[in-house]
Amino acid sequence: MKLIDTHNHLYLEDFDPEQDQLVSIAKESGIDALLLPNVDTTTIERMHDLCDRHPDFTYPMMGLHPTSVNEHYAGDLKAIEAWLGKRAYYGIGEIGIDLYWDKTHLKEQKEVFEEQLKWSIDLNLPVAIHTREAYPEVFDSLYKVGAGKLFGVFHSFTGNEADLNEINKLENFKIGINGVITFKNSRLSETIRQTDINKIVLETDAPYLAPVPYRGKRNEPAYIWKTAEKVASTYGLTLEKVVETTRVNALKLFKIENKPIS
Repeated sequence: MKLIDTHNHLYLEDFDPEQDQLVSIAKESGIDALLLPNVDTTTIERMHDLCDRHPDFTYPMMGLHPTSVNEHYAGDLKAIEAWLGKRAYYGIGEIGIDLYWDKTHLKEQKEVFEEQLKWSIDLNLPVAIHTREAYPEVFDSLYKVGAGKLFGVFHSFTGNEADLNEINKLENFKIGINGVITFKNSRLSETIRQTDINKIVLETDAPYLAPVPYRGKRNEPAYIWKTAEKVASTYGLTLEKVVETTRVNALKLFKIENKPIS
């Protein structure tokens, strides 16, 4: 079984100086690839360094995270866009709208999100969407820019059935499931049963959202197996089937061509 983690921030300082060791542990556990979304201008060099050390295992994305959008957003966006022609990326991300922490820059967040959606159309790249307490706003921007031209993943999906129904209307979008599905009070298992396993990709969002029994600790790539086990029990499928199906979903979505499809 070769599992793909579609959303991981292993390059962050939270993992210093253990990044290379954790890559080895991840590979030994059966993980075949990590997709690494950028956060902002301060994380680009760290992400690139990790990807350069572990080619054919780490795959970078480029984008500006919504919680990093502030009064300097125009310069940050320009600096990030400049990287898109300099090396290969496998997605535009992590982008979106987050109204959980602060609604001050909603207008700017929407502007930045929509600009980056346009990049994804121009470059034919998937988007990794972060949305927290902002599903209506995110859907509004997707349809405004052109939902039919876009494809990608709703990373760390924690929405309700109504949110899921809206995503199900978007044929070219997946939902990213992580450790939240293992939390005791989470209703995520019940919610995602309303969609097909072919709509799902797996992720950690490490260092955040570690699954049970590691909840509250720093999340690590190898912990994704606990999420995979919970998804398998949710759908009444074998672990092997879930790993195989979500692997195919991820490889096709992110256009990773140097990995065997099964």
